[in-house]
Amino acid sequence: MKLEKYNILAIGLVSLVIGACTDLDTKPEGDIITSEQKEEIAEALPSRVASDVLGMFASIGKQGCVYGMTDPRDDDFGYPMAALCQDLNSADMVAPNNDFNWFSVASEYSDRTYNYANPYMRWSMFYTQIKQANDILSSIPEDTEIAELKYYRGMALATRAFDYFSLVQNYQFTYVGNEDKPAVPIVTDKEAGNPSDNPRATVKAVYELIMSDLNQAVTLLEGYNRPAASKNFINQNVAYGLRARVNLVMQNWAAAADDATKALSGYSPASKGEISKPAFVDAQASANWMWAILLNPSNMPAAYPSWISTISSFSGDAYTAGVGCYKMISSMLYAKIGDKDVRKGWWVDENLKSKNLDGLSWAGYDGQSIPELEIPDVKQKFTPYTNVKFGVYQGNIGTTINCGDWCLMRAEEMILIQAEATAMAGNPGGGKKILEDFIKAYRDEEYTCTASSKEEVQDAVWLQRRIELWGEGFAFPDVMRLKKNIVRFKSSEVEKSNFPDAFKFNLKADDGWLLLRIPQKEINSNNGISESDNNKEGKMPVQGDGAGLTDGVTD
Repeated sequence: MKLEKYNILAIGLVSLVIGACTDLDTKPEGDIITSEQKEEIAEALPSRVASDVLGMFASIGKQGCVYGMTDPRDDDFGYPMAALCQDLNSADMVAPNNDFNWFSVASEYSDRTYNYANPYMRWSMFYTQIKQANDILSSIPEDTEIAELKYYRGMALATRAFDYFSLVQNYQFTYVGNEDKPAVPIVTDKEAGNPSDNPRATVKAVYELIMSDLNQAVTLLEGYNRPAASKNFINQNVAYGLRARVNLVMQNWAAAADDATKALSGYSPASKGEISKPAFVDAQASANWMWAILLNPSNMPAAYPSWISTISSFSGDAYTAGVGCYKMISSMLYAKIGDKDVRKGWWVDENLKSKNLDGLSWAGYDGQSIPELEIPDVKQKFTPYTNVKFGVYQGNIGTTINCGDWCLMRAEEMILIQAEATAMAGNPGGGKKILEDFIKAYRDEEYTCTASSKEEVQDAVWLQRRIELWGEGFAFPDVMRLKKNIVRFKSSEVEKSNFPDAFKFNLKADDGWLLLRIPQKEINSNNGISESDNNKEGKMPVQGDGAGLTDGVTD
């Protein structure tokens, strides 16, 4: 693995996050210490390992995550950036095609160009966190009997698994049927040989590492009780949840259902009332959140390189409201949401109406319609299907504080995994019941699932995932694992699609252009990967491509 990505800024992240805390790379007097000495310190002072763990969790949520803040890029804000790209790569999230859209590369699929900044950030961010996880693992003896250190090893292993799982789904097609194809390079705490000569490992090898890490994490995190205000830390529920995700992709259906059930222990979905207003911004106030990136104004000093600025429609200093670069739901998907479904209020309709905005006002403009409101240089009028799902800091609509926690895992996802995996394991009736019980109790009391076969239940769950998890980064990974076409327009109703013309194309499930390209910086400094080893099938789509394709759900 290339040395440039493991730079001093990444290794020294703890000093940026923790301040005066001393990390494991230096003695108090400033000398560099050996790996053996680090193990001794780890055994004696678990609190120092804790600071490294905290830095590891913080790294993928910080502004200037890859390029730093000296000359910041407004699209460089860590994992929420990657999640946004994955949803914009899909058929479910729509964004304007204008000069203010930093993420047009994802909507138009030019993010497959290997020397662009966008794909490099989506690569480097995860490998930097892998390096941090490896450092923690190398500093804690595998046979430690100290409970706190066992927990930290479990967290580092689960984090590394999360990173590789995030990578492998973008650089090769889904696990089943592609096990022997090249994926991404593997680097671990036990790596030997030249780190600058590291070829792409197979899909199977990457998943073997992921599962090994998660199996160990589940065991090591037994008995760990996470503080209520520390949802950035990984507990056993989260480890089970991550393994449920991986088992779902690997089609280990019974194991996926079992892991999702264990992950759910102690968690329930958000109620209709809790999601009947702009939300998804506060981990502490969200009992259904299982894992999150915790952000506050002190670690979000700039307004624009933030997920609030690019996704939430309620900031008074943002790319969304300020210049009308709102994120919208596909009109095709919106049409599939039941009229009594509380989630229909997560977006305004074609007339800019949403029940979720009743009684709410923009600060200083009491009584005025938020969707219709226009404030020069601050707030543009909403466009049809603009999302109002994501709120703002402390619920203060119109605030200029672009800060909010980012949800990485929540109870609703686990229930949807339960439903799909139960059906695909050979019990479609059981999966259907899980799905119906959840939607009727928490989202739409009039919902009925008409599916009968396991494949039909899987599609019914996929529709609910597309609605429930919209904007949270699951849309593209889902089409990849389900081998679905990406459909942004119907041939007979082209004019009804709300995608801009430049983004109005469809992609076949096996189109080679779906795969991200390994960044040029990696190829230049990793002798194990040449340009000929890169993903190179397919071509960038243009308006009108893929006419006639369907996805089996929004048809």
